[in-house]
Amino acid sequence: MTRALAGDLDAYEVLVTRYSAVAHRTASLLGAADEAQDVVQEAFVKAFRHLKGFRRGSSFRPWLLRIVANETHDLTRSRGRRSDLAVRLGREREPYGPGDPGDPESAAVDADGRARLLEAVRALSDGEREAVVCRYFLQLSEAETAEVLGVRLGTVKSRTFRALRRLREEVGREHFG
Repeated sequence: MTRALAGDLDAYEVLVTRYSAVAHRTASLLGAADEAQDVVQEAFVKAFRHLKGFRRGSSFRPWLLRIVANETHDLTRSRGRRSDLAVRLGREREPYGPGDPGDPESAAVDADGRARLLEAVRALSDGEREAVVCRYFLQLSEAETAEVLGVRLGTVKSRTFRALRRLREEVGREHFG
């Protein structure tokens, strides 16, 4: 990071290589869908342009992911539609594919439960969904989530609490209602 801050393009290329996958996953999960690669590319360009604003001693990852989140938000707002988290995450490999050992009944139940959970996440408000995506899909800390989303730590905590309560209610209703 020190070399990149000094203008070393090779050092910045190392950062791009190291953080491209998490940046792409972040853009996808927050709503960029097929345009995630464009969002990530623009985020890296903006990050490079604004390196002078990067606080030495801070972590690059949450700083970059905040730029990715902002770019994704701008994209989804300009498209005028909400993200479809369930569709994107539904492309994940099923737990038991051809030739994999495992119980097909359990695999079907797991896949159905995952689909219902993702649908419930998709139905959350934008702020709650973003908090859940950052905390649980991207496995960011509360502090990193606050930095990425550009909100206070208390806001992350309250959004996460409300989102988890709603998800528990939704999952409970589906299983017991």
